[in-house]
Amino acid sequence: MRSGTRLGVDVGKVRVGVARSDPQGMLATPVETVQRADASVQKVLAIAAEHDAVELVVGLPIALSGRDTASTGDARDFAQQLADESELPVRLVDERMTTMSANSALRASGRNAKNSRSVVDQVAAVIILQHALDFERSAATPPGELVEPTLGS
Repeated sequence: MRSGTRLGVDVGKVRVGVARSDPQGMLATPVETVQRADASVQKVLAIAAEHDAVELVVGLPIALSGRDTASTGDARDFAQQLADESELPVRLVDERMTTMSANSALRASGRNAKNSRSVVDQVAAVIILQHALDFERSAATPPGELVEPTLGS
């Protein structure tokens, strides 16, 4: 298992959930929900710098059938912007079912949809990052697909 804090990112149309791991890569915890705007990428990179992150793990929404969804391109674009504007490695990992899992977990803790909006994206980011950490620990290989920076950025 590689050492260093990783940031998990759940990209949404309205909000971006951010989670982080401990430096040993054992446990993911929620950090913040960033409102989606022109400066969202810079805000996520500022959070990464604040936590001395060594890698960014971005959830890639894929349909259960394995096909792209309406949000797949948006997540890829966001990940590409992160890769282009930072020296940090950016990885895309399958995030099937994470938002549903996050909503279920929040409901089980007694929160309803209305009072959960501000944290559901963070919980989804935690689930994305925890799955990536668990995969790396079990497979002894980094998770997902590495996003290469665009030449000339």
